[in-house]
Amino acid sequence: MKIKVALGQFNIQFAQPAANRARVRELVASAAAGNADVVVLPEMWNTGYALDALPRLADEDGRTTLALLQELARQYHIGIVGGSVAVKTGDRFVNRTLVVDPLGNLLGQYDKVHLFGLMAEDRYLVAGDQENYFRLAGVPSASFICYDLRFPEWIRTVARHGADVLYFPAEWPAVRIPQWKLLLQARAVENQCFVVAVNRVGDDPDNHFNGHSLAIDPLGRVLVDAGEHDGVTFAELDLAQLATVRGPIPVFADRRPELYR
Repeated sequence: MKIKVALGQFNIQFAQPAANRARVRELVASAAAGNADVVVLPEMWNTGYALDALPRLADEDGRTTLALLQELARQYHIGIVGGSVAVKTGDRFVNRTLVVDPLGNLLGQYDKVHLFGLMAEDRYLVAGDQENYFRLAGVPSASFICYDLRFPEWIRTVARHGADVLYFPAEWPAVRIPQWKLLLQARAVENQCFVVAVNRVGDDPDNHFNGHSLAIDPLGRVLVDAGEHDGVTFAELDLAQLATVRGPIPVFADRRPELYR
C-alpha cells in the first residue's frame, strides 16, 4: 500500500486569520491537483505567534477552522491533518490540531502537550493531556505539535498503539533547523514509522523560519525536503517498507516498560 502526502509549507501572515485561511484554500487545492491522499499544514497557521492578541484572534472552540477543513476535505476528497491553530475554549487558549477525512468527518483533535517557553506559549496557552491516534487514508497514524518532538517518551507512548505515520506540524525557527532534522530522523528510526513534518517559512516579529518540511522513512532516510519555498511538496510513503523494518528488529515487543521510570 502506498499513500501520497502533500506538505503544505507556507508563509503564515502574522495576526491575519482571514489571509491565512485563504492561503490554506490554495494549498489544499494544489494538494488535490497533485492527487495527494493527505495534506498537512503547519503549526498555528491561523494567527502565527500573535499570542498577546489571542482574545480577539483565536478561533472560538475551533469552529471556523473545522468548518473550513471539512468543506475543503469534501470538495477535494482529501484527508487533512490541519496543522494547528489557536483556539479559544471557555476562558482559555490552546494550540490545537484538527484531523478530518475526505468525507469531512472529524477523526481527532490534539492540544499541544509540551508548551514552548522560548516562544511564550506557557504564558498564554494551556497544555493538553490527551493522545491523538487515528486512521487516515487507511493508515494508523498519530499527530504531535512542534516542541513535542523533543520528548521521545511521549512519542513512544502514542506510537506503541501501532502508528505507521507520525505527523508533526511546526513553527520551528531557522536557528534550530539542524536539530529539527536530527530529531525527526530519530523519531522515525526509534518508532519504526514514517514521519511527516511540516514547518513554515517567512518571519514574525521575533523569529525567522526557513521551512525544510520533511518526509522521512522508518530507516531515517529523508524522502523529501521542501527547502525554503512557499507551496506544496509531495512525498510517496510505501507502507510495505514497514514490515521489512519491523520484522528483524521488533523494538516494541522487546521493550521492558517495567524498568522505565
